[in-house]
Amino acid sequence: MASRLFHRLAPLLQTFSQVLLLSLVWLAASQLSQRFLPVMPAGVLGMLLVLAGLWSRLLPLTWFKHGARWLLAEMLLFFIPAVVAVVQYPQLVLSSGPRIVLVIALSTVLVMAVTALVVDRCYRLELMLRRRRSNRQAQLKAEVHGA
Repeated sequence: MASRLFHRLAPLLQTFSQVLLLSLVWLAASQLSQRFLPVMPAGVLGMLLVLAGLWSRLLPLTWFKHGARWLLAEMLLFFIPAVVAVVQYPQLVLSSGPRIVLVIALSTVLVMAVTALVVDRCYRLELMLRRRRSNRQAQLKAEVHGA
């Protein structure tokens, strides 16, 4: 009975602890940002710190995977304050609404275009590196069999 309960609660506890860890990283990044880098938002600094930790393999991906997935799945909740602000200030939306919508639309298109270009370039680079590696392996095999 207790074992079954533990197996049911383990994924929830893991997700909660990972969200807590991500929150602690954000809090640390907030303090660093306020003291040393006031021009950089804490969220961006925290993301860079986590990315550096993942790339350097100091932080295993398994420490963040489920928590990050849950946060992304619940992202709509983070936009509720923006909707409340729109409802509370209808005169601002009426006076500046078209400009705001234009900025949102253009920025969305730009982000999507830049993301597509970066993904395309990374994919081409990965293909080039794989071809280069397979060519080297083929040359080594030819040298071994030819010698």
